[in-house]
Amino acid sequence: MLAVEMIADAIPPVHTSDTIQKAVDRMVEFRIRHLPIVNEEQFLGLLSENDIAAETDPETPVGALALSLVNPYVLEDQHIYDVIRLFYERQLTVVPVLDAAKNYSGLITINALTEYFAGLTSVSQPGGIIVLEINNKNNSLAHMAQIVESDNAQILSSYVRTFPDSTRMEVTLKVNKQDISAIIATFLRYEYDVKATFNHSDDNDNSRDRYNSLMNYLNL
Repeated sequence: MLAVEMIADAIPPVHTSDTIQKAVDRMVEFRIRHLPIVNEEQFLGLLSENDIAAETDPETPVGALALSLVNPYVLEDQHIYDVIRLFYERQLTVVPVLDAAKNYSGLITINALTEYFAGLTSVSQPGGIIVLEINNKNNSLAHMAQIVESDNAQILSSYVRTFPDSTRMEVTLKVNKQDISAIIATFLRYEYDVKATFNHSDDNDNSRDRYNSLMNYLNL
C-alpha cells in the first residue's frame, strides 16, 4: 500500500494566517496533537502542541510561531512502512503527504494506521493465533503454511519478531480456525517450539503433554 491511498480528507490543514485558537480547536475536534501548515499548496511544516503551549495570546497567527519539528513528511508514492517509521520515530499523530512537486496532498492519521494494521493482521476475523519460536535459519513460511493447510485451515496473517543478539525469532500466525489443537499437535510433531496459543478451547491446553504421551506409547 502507498501513502496516497491512506490520505484522510476530513482533517483540513491550518494556514499561516489562522490563529492559535483555531489550531487548538481543530486539534481538539479531531483528537490529534499535530497539524500541517499550508500556504496555498505549499507545505510549510508541522505544528505541534508543544509549539503552541508557551503562547499566551490565542489570537497570535500560526505563521508567527517557531516550529519544533523539522518538516516531517512522506511522498505519495512511498510505501506505508515509511509512514509507520515516521510515526514511530517522531511520535506523531498525523503524517503529511506531498506530491512529486512537494505540494501538500493531505495527511495520514494514527487512526487510519490503526485501521490498516487491523486489516493487515485480520483481527476482525475469527480464528486462532499460534506463536512459534524458531531459529532464523529455519524460517520457512511455506512449511508452516503446509502444516496449517494439512488441517484444512489457512494462514490469514503472519508477522515476525526478532531479538537483538539472538538467532531466535518469534513467528505469529493467525489462522482461520478456532479449534487449532490438531495444528498445534502437528507443529509439535515437527519439533516446532510452540510458545503460545490463543482462541482455542481450554481442553486443548495440554496438547504437548498428550503428544508426548502418544510418542511414548508408540515407542513401546
